[in-house]
Amino acid sequence: MTIITLTIRTATAADIPILMALEASAVTAAHWSEEQYQAIFSQMGPHRLVLVAEEALQVQGSIIAREVHREWEIENIVVADSVRRRGLGTRLLDEFLNIARVQGAKGISLEVRESNLPARRLYQKQGFFESGRRQSYYRHPEEDAIAYRMQLS
Repeated sequence: MTIITLTIRTATAADIPILMALEASAVTAAHWSEEQYQAIFSQMGPHRLVLVAEEALQVQGSIIAREVHREWEIENIVVADSVRRRGLGTRLLDEFLNIARVQGAKGISLEVRESNLPARRLYQKQGFFESGRRQSYYRHPEEDAIAYRMQLS
């Protein structure tokens, strides 16, 4: 039996093609241009944290969050279809929450498609509470966003 270790690390600009391919394969993910990814790693604009989950040296998931004045927003979390339902999303979210707490975060917010029940269950299980709704927030297909919040301090 082969044991494969999951590693979570901070992403670098070299990961951009992998991040783009991963999010392109996920229907519910936010889809960003290469320029938007480049901006993350150029240190222009708000402070962002990008973590990737690697298994057997292959990126299988990612989380992107931005921080403004000790408030964080999770902008994207993606897990490859081939490894879903194995806890990678939970591990990525746990690692991000630990980093945010250590950095003194006051709170964390996010939006998720109303139909994305697995993600909504994950957020609720981690302690996020539903804080609002944004009508017709998403396109292709059009759908409401459910806003979630977690208060840390």
